[in-house]
Amino acid sequence: MPELAGRGAGRGPGVRPTSLILCLIALATATRAEIIDRIAVSVGNSVITRGDVEREIRVTAFLNGSKADFSPAVKRATADRLVEQNLIRRELELTRFLTPEASAALPQFLEFRKAQFPSDEDFQRALQNAGITEQDLKDELLWQLTMLSFVDVRFRPSVQVTEQELRDYFEKVVKPVAQAAHPGESIQPEDYRQKMEETLTGNRADQEMDLWLRETRKRTDIVYHEEAFQ
Repeated sequence: MPELAGRGAGRGPGVRPTSLILCLIALATATRAEIIDRIAVSVGNSVITRGDVEREIRVTAFLNGSKADFSPAVKRATADRLVEQNLIRRELELTRFLTPEASAALPQFLEFRKAQFPSDEDFQRALQNAGITEQDLKDELLWQLTMLSFVDVRFRPSVQVTEQELRDYFEKVVKPVAQAAHPGESIQPEDYRQKMEETLTGNRADQEMDLWLRETRKRTDIVYHEEAFQ
């Protein structure tokens, strides 16, 4: 016991070793609780944190030129989107999908910065006010390119657009718009065939991906921690 007293002497008056241990345990427990509180969604063996959700809201708002909305509904919708990203990223890893290089997003990044901000100083100030970094923005643009590539390679090849679908789309969607834009002119389906095929194929590919996501969700243990969205 004298040895213990000697070790505790330097901690100041009134601080006993047992008291210090209890303080450390309480601190560790509080820290652990704080970490758990920051988890928004558990997706299998990985997690999406509250910080991930809030950063995604900030970056999306920045790209859209709008004010970041941190309401519970928006947080939950953003978490849903991040869950989908998590599932897709896992699929990319499992299939060793060839994703775009980081440099692929640079043209979009430069175009956005030039179109929205007069100078780099204005851009950096806007980033700081939004609470995001330049890398956050680049990562988001790169992910958008990755998503487009994933849909094109994984789902587009299996889509077949029929002649009947093209005729229906022309009569119901393309023809009325074209006639309003070019009154009195002859509107022929062949003039719009390529554009219609691209649109219908893209829509069907998106639907196939949505179906894949729903099925993948069913096979994945996903837990939402509701306290993170308050």
